Amino acid sequence: MRIMLVNVVTAVHAPHAVFLPAAWESLRRQSHGDWGWLVQIDGPADAVLRALADCGAARDDRVDVAANGTGEGPAVTRNVALGRAEAELVQNADADDELEPDALALLAGALAGRPRAGFAVGHARDLLPGGALRRRELPLGAGTLPRGALLDAWSTGGEDGYRLPVHPAGVMWRRSLLLALGGWSALHGMEDTGLLMAASATAEGVLVDAPTLRYRKHPGQLSARRDDFAGGGLQIELVRQRAAVLRTLPGWAGPAVIAHCAG
Repeated sequence: MRIMLVNVVTAVHAPHAVFLPAAWESLRRQSHGDWGWLVQIDGPADAVLRALADCGAARDDRVDVAANGTGEGPAVTRNVALGRAEAELVQNADADDELEPDALALLAGALAGRPRAGFAVGHARDLLPGGALRRRELPLGAGTLPRGALLDAWSTGGEDGYRLPVHPAGVMWRRSLLLALGGWSALHGMEDTGLLMAASATAEGVLVDAPTLRYRKHPGQLSARRDDFAGGGLQIELVRQRAAVLRTLPGWAGPAVIAHCAG
């Protein structure tokens, strides 16, 4: 099986610079060695650059750092990094999270074995403040995720409350699918959810039966903050309406079909 280069995309702003050494260490211990880290700085760069220099990441040729120059939020920042990516596979890794040691190997291997799958995802474990890891059970079984499966399993109300079938922050993507969908969605606090549901409506994926993401729980994480944004329900409706339209269209062709058409 061909070893595939993976571009790991990390959007980071100054308050999360403190977590970068742990994110870097999680990359250094990956069993899949063919990766490059695209760090995209959102807003002031000094704290992030110091953190990367102090942990040694800045001296590694696999690390490529760039800055927006302005504060634009996670979706724009990830998309700017996506524009710099050249690998066939793109792994999202938030600055305050960590990848499990076999994450890149497992996810890249799953995609290599399923050429029609546009994305791969594994289990996420909560990384608690004391260092303990807490696994959450998923409502789906491992293996191929048929087109629309994640969308159908996404609960946004009723007795089940709000529940995502997989963690959207730890997905590995085929870059061609990311480009077809326009990258991460312009949504408040659910830019990765909007992308994942659009992807599910467009292509099949694969769920790996192993933990691949350590999702850090801390007071400063964006998902834990309360704000005055009143459009959450309307955003969910937008995501669902978009997905409904995408499901009526021809599905994503997959890299083999795309290559054949291009030839």
